[in-house]
Amino acid sequence: MHSTLIVARMEPAHSEEVARLFKEFDESEMPHLMGTRRRELFAYRGLYFHLQHFDTDNGGELIESAKTDPRFVRISEDLKPFIQAYDPATWRSPADAVATRFYDWEGRA
Repeated sequence: MHSTLIVARMEPAHSEEVARLFKEFDESEMPHLMGTRRRELFAYRGLYFHLQHFDTDNGGELIESAKTDPRFVRISEDLKPFIQAYDPATWRSPADAVATRFYDWEGRA
């Protein structure tokens, strides 16, 4: 499984609306088209963490191909009032907000 973690800024009061938007999005076929297995959203002191798990390492490629889908475009626009770039000076796309993994451990099954 491949995972990505997007870091941004969000006022804690917006968490319910952001969760609602993703719930609607995740009830569509979009997660399947993007290869998303699981999505987790976290908030901490004005920060927003979006952890997304994919079945394979090509999740980024699948997301790139889904970016033109009207549902993807709509959720991106709908989230704009609630989610701000962590560093607006360097942000060009969500890829600029993906954290770098520097350690990984998995227990035995």
